[in-house]
Amino acid sequence: MRSILVSVGLILFVATKAVAESKNAIDIFKRADVMKPRTVERNLDFTQHRTLNKRSSPYLTDATQKFAVNGSAIPDVDFDVGESYAGLLPISSSPDESRQLFFWFFPSANPDASDELTIWFNGGPGCSSLSGLLNENGPFQWQPGTFRPVQNPYTWVNLTNMLWVEQPVGVGYTQGVPNITNEIELSQEFAGFYKQFATTFGLENRKVYLTGESYAGFYVPYIADEFIKQNDDVYFNLAGVAINDPILGDSVLAQEVTVVPYLDYWANVFNLNASFTAAIHERADQCNYTSYYNTHLAFPPPPAPFPVLPDPFASDEATCDLFDAVYSAALAVNPCFNIYHILDTCPHLWAQLGIVNPGDYEPPGAQVYFNRSDVQAAINAPVGTDWMQCTNKNVFGGATNNKSLSDRSLGPASDGTLTRVIEAINNTIIGAGNLDFLLPTNGTLMALQNITWNGKQGFQEYPAKEFYTPYHPEYNGGALAGAGYLGLWGSERGLTFYQVQLAGHELPEYSPGAAYRVVELLLGRIKSFGDAGDFTTQTGNFTGTTPIYKPAEL
Repeated sequence: MRSILVSVGLILFVATKAVAESKNAIDIFKRADVMKPRTVERNLDFTQHRTLNKRSSPYLTDATQKFAVNGSAIPDVDFDVGESYAGLLPISSSPDESRQLFFWFFPSANPDASDELTIWFNGGPGCSSLSGLLNENGPFQWQPGTFRPVQNPYTWVNLTNMLWVEQPVGVGYTQGVPNITNEIELSQEFAGFYKQFATTFGLENRKVYLTGESYAGFYVPYIADEFIKQNDDVYFNLAGVAINDPILGDSVLAQEVTVVPYLDYWANVFNLNASFTAAIHERADQCNYTSYYNTHLAFPPPPAPFPVLPDPFASDEATCDLFDAVYSAALAVNPCFNIYHILDTCPHLWAQLGIVNPGDYEPPGAQVYFNRSDVQAAINAPVGTDWMQCTNKNVFGGATNNKSLSDRSLGPASDGTLTRVIEAINNTIIGAGNLDFLLPTNGTLMALQNITWNGKQGFQEYPAKEFYTPYHPEYNGGALAGAGYLGLWGSERGLTFYQVQLAGHELPEYSPGAAYRVVELLLGRIKSFGDAGDFTTQTGNFTGTTPIYKPAEL
């Protein structure tokens, strides 16, 4: 289990121009443009574990009645998803405010959640957080290639009050004209929305936890920093941050420097021929990536900011764009190669959320779930909205939707934002799935090794402790989770880093038990990822040694 993804050396980009770096960060997510049974149940009493799916809470008031969702009337869902509230709220208290964000709020029945709220963000930029709800950590799931929605025993609602928010303006069901060009403006707009939400639902004086993945590596630290700046514990009492598979800096270090070591580690999966492999290694040497990687992926890291590498697209030949070279070769061998989860092979699986990138497979006649009028009516969304999982609007294009603009903010690891957050709360968790090709694990580690927090630069020791996920009973063959030692972790000076070996870009989708453990640590329900006890919502003392029976024998 200790053979996880490390060589020696690591990096984070030291940006000199905000516009250039943020463009690089956004360009990372454009690279997917060509993107291509366990059937047994454990014979155990699971009724106590399941009761947390029956949620009730005191949030139904005159002010919130219009947001109430009938949990028994969600289209195609043949079970009650529990109490929830959804709809639009403005980003400010101004009577003339036209910009509104869409939310879906699920209260938790967990008694330990009474003084807290956890918020989830997907990335993009411009992708809907409802994709996380439906595919990853919501109370019901409809994952790609599956027949119908199923209950999710690993929903984070079992642990905490959960809020999924579509943001910034321009995404999903949101209303109004986008007018931002950077993360500072984004975080201010979100803080304005959150104050309206907390006031409406009586959520003042709650601990707030911010979570997300992908481009939320920008969103979450900047929003967290804005909460800290507000200096207002009534509305903005930030208690913790957790981000998986994030972009924190620039694409050269996140992708180009790490891609050849990544290819070497997963060589049996990529199955590329010897001549290509030799040629890509030679180019890595010539571009100074090999020596850079070996020098900077060190624990502790070389002191002082890491040097800046040239933009691989500065020349027409783009000789040092190794990421796209490997990606193209992978698609030739495996036409259904999934940049988010490299073990996928053909055929393409249809997703109810629709396509994300040009080139994704969309079968004739397919209907996107959140683009259906019956679904929109059921969740108090504007009926008739042309909902897209990832908007075709430029959410950082200002009021004119200027397609040439991009997020002008530096990566949060480059301008001190992430450091301020880590030091302010001492409860920051950052991790990665090792099957994620888009944002490899060591690219994230590079970013962290190049920042200083709480008196030292980077991790002083490689995060190599074993990440334990409890053995547990399963009652839903449509939503299963692995158990045992699933990855590695380490924690120093208020920052915890982890990696999960068989997870892709979307951790809660591919390794829901590990993601559940992350939230337990975030909320303070366990002391570390090394804890060998049960899930905190699990009763009994299940060790994984109970006999497993075929369904016919149950």
